[in-house]
Amino acid sequence: MDKTRQAGIAINQLGYRSKDVKIAIRRDGSGGFSLVDAGSGETVWQGETGQAEWNEASGGMVSRGDFSGWQQPGVYRIETDKGEISYPFVIADDVYEEAHRALLKAFYFFRCGMELEERHAGPWTHRACHLTPAIVYGEEEKRVDAHGGWHDAGDYGKYVGPGAKAVADLLLAEEFYPQAFKRELGIPESGGFMPDALQECRYELEWMLRMQDGATGGVYHKLTTLQFPPGDTMPEDDTAELYVSPISATATGCFAAAMAMAARRYRPYDEAFAASCLRAAEKAWDWLEGHPGYPGFRNPPAVSTGEYGDEQDADERYWAAAELYRTTGESKYHEAFRQLVDAVQPFGLFELGWANMSGYGTIAYLFSEREQSPALAAQLREGLLRRADELAAVCAADGYGISLQPEQYIWGSNMLVMNHAMLLLVANRLSGSAAYERHAIKHVHYLFGANVLGMSYVTGLGTKPILYPHHRPSEGDGVDAPVPGLVSGGPNYRLQDDYAREHLAGKAPAASFADVMESYSTNEVTIYWNSPAVFVLSHFVGL
Repeated sequence: MDKTRQAGIAINQLGYRSKDVKIAIRRDGSGGFSLVDAGSGETVWQGETGQAEWNEASGGMVSRGDFSGWQQPGVYRIETDKGEISYPFVIADDVYEEAHRALLKAFYFFRCGMELEERHAGPWTHRACHLTPAIVYGEEEKRVDAHGGWHDAGDYGKYVGPGAKAVADLLLAEEFYPQAFKRELGIPESGGFMPDALQECRYELEWMLRMQDGATGGVYHKLTTLQFPPGDTMPEDDTAELYVSPISATATGCFAAAMAMAARRYRPYDEAFAASCLRAAEKAWDWLEGHPGYPGFRNPPAVSTGEYGDEQDADERYWAAAELYRTTGESKYHEAFRQLVDAVQPFGLFELGWANMSGYGTIAYLFSEREQSPALAAQLREGLLRRADELAAVCAADGYGISLQPEQYIWGSNMLVMNHAMLLLVANRLSGSAAYERHAIKHVHYLFGANVLGMSYVTGLGTKPILYPHHRPSEGDGVDAPVPGLVSGGPNYRLQDDYAREHLAGKAPAASFADVMESYSTNEVTIYWNSPAVFVLSHFVGL
């Protein structure tokens, strides 16, 4: 098939469940379209797109053809009256099963400190890495054994805050949609009585426990080398000295929250581990109480790796208080949570990103079985649904059906896409309104190809997936295909790397993307871009 004829029509390259909304997006104007059986060539459905309209984010005209009424399983393509032909796609109720599994298995490929063997990793193997104790920056005589955990992104740093977000997304997914996690992943721990998703999170949680200072309860912000290694460096060849950066309030707050979550989720499977998580969370909370007004984190002078700086920690404290209250029922955490609401409100109470973790605190409180303040619970519920309504309104006006405004196509825009879908699904769970779910699924369609570039933003999935992510193991391992199941950061109109400045200037926000290793500001991968995608797909495979 001539791929140049596919440039004018975008679809979800994985496909659609039978009863889902199914939209083909045309960029060549409006008119007739046909749904064609890919095997027989028979036209099984015909329709007309709506009127073409200007889409500011993508910088072009788009029209939308709805073929939701066709529910027969099979393999299909879309053909237009101007000769455009889409990539083939599937209609089947299990269409997202393998994608969900790949997005979750990606966390195994991010593992640090152990050999990835062929029987679990296929061709994407590497030797054990980063096993030497790390120097505590500013206390050069002090060493911390902080092996294990997940590499954060395309580099080999490990960061408590982003790791806590990723863990939170996965633990919430496993709590809300346990049926989605029945299948084994093919990781070393598979075959036990604990779901593989919890096994995988435990690998990160055990690293986080090593990042807590035993004497004070505070948590070191991150573990990295002083500088990033070259782009084709394999993990085992990154042998520069390791450093843990100083304790931060944001890391300590995230740690307390994630450990309190873990204490609940692991209790049915491993009471001793759950208890150790709760003790660590309570000790971290004691540190937070003893350090009000703690300065925001900034990289120490000699450190040039990812900073994850954050000037305020009210949202992390808010999240920690909510999780500790939900886990323990102790009134002191409830009181702290109520007092923190006003401090967090100016920054937003419903955000799910590493820079503002407030949404996790709100979710923890709303879904808690503990006694609530009725007025506060009503305020938070109404506020979350109001925020979901705002996102839904953007979806309804957007040519591609997603909730990003043009100015939101920033570094990690695909995280925002999936975070928004996640919030819509939480609203669906709170309200029972299927309208939120119908908007959320459009974000899945966007991720897998229903976008202005007509590509899947996940390695190894779809007919036209990204091939050259900013991911050092994929660059240096000698395997043609990148590590599968990695979510790319996506379009970023801010031109924040040299390649983007040279090649993407003048592009529309949603088209500001380059599938090259050099464009780290558009095509990097991270654990906390994968994690909300796992949550969202869990809804659509776990019902």
